[in-house]
Amino acid sequence: MTFALTFPGQGSQKIGMGQSLASAFPASKEVFEEVDDALSQNLSRLMWQGDIKDLTLTANAQPALMACGIAAIKALETECGFSVSDAKYAAGHSLGEYTALCAAGSISLKDTAILLRARGNAMQAAVPPGLGAMAALLGASIEDAETAISRAQDLGVCQIANDNAPGQIVISGNLKAVEKACSEAALIGVKKAMMLNVSAPFHSSLMSSAADEMSHALSEVDFFKPLIPVVNNVKAKAIIDPKILKDDLISQVTGRVRWKESVVFMHENGIEKFIEPGCGKVLTVMLRRIVKGLNGISIDTEESLVAFNK
Repeated sequence: MTFALTFPGQGSQKIGMGQSLASAFPASKEVFEEVDDALSQNLSRLMWQGDIKDLTLTANAQPALMACGIAAIKALETECGFSVSDAKYAAGHSLGEYTALCAAGSISLKDTAILLRARGNAMQAAVPPGLGAMAALLGASIEDAETAISRAQDLGVCQIANDNAPGQIVISGNLKAVEKACSEAALIGVKKAMMLNVSAPFHSSLMSSAADEMSHALSEVDFFKPLIPVVNNVKAKAIIDPKILKDDLISQVTGRVRWKESVVFMHENGIEKFIEPGCGKVLTVMLRRIVKGLNGISIDTEESLVAFNK
């Protein structure tokens, strides 16, 4: 079976995430301990016993989700005889791309945690609260979204942030522009336009200061050739060149997450199954909307790992 690894982005976090893996598997526990040490914070305690409002803060959610993904990978390796190099590709949604790069050996776990803390802080600080927004256009095509956006740009920045799946487009930008685009989307027959409860307009040009900060942070980190190609958000193509992978992480801050295109690319290049290690099954569920009949398996607890092994 030819398979790919996929790692979720922000929004999948929940209290208790990763605790089952840490309790059952020493290799997973070591991941959380290393991330805690790298950040000089007991992030794992927040993940398992904290307040969801604190966990949802961008600076906490991003390294927490990465830690869960790598903890699941380490458990797969030690308990199931699994090897990342057995996969054909790795890919991640937004911050999940960092998890994919870490899993593939392109960035160390310590550096990945530090980068995601910097990324979370930079993205949160880029736009004052209340000035930016994101919205989901459900039932919309790319063309529908572009039409709605074109009618709203007189009010500020508005652009496609995520092309997640057919009928699931996310837009991002200045609050008034995004609100107008939602109204225009309804007028052209889009099924539903829904404002999202997010803290900043991610993946828009309003994140340019965050991109600058990430350029500096990434310049101080060593990248290595990954064990397997990483299908990244910016190009939706398989990349193995460390310099391109690093540069595209900067572009990703303000650019579109081309998730639908990424899944289609992997499927057209022989992927029969997707494995989603980490937290939840958002990407696994999304697969069926992108390519009919395509499916995957999520691994985020001891039980799901045991079932996978069997």
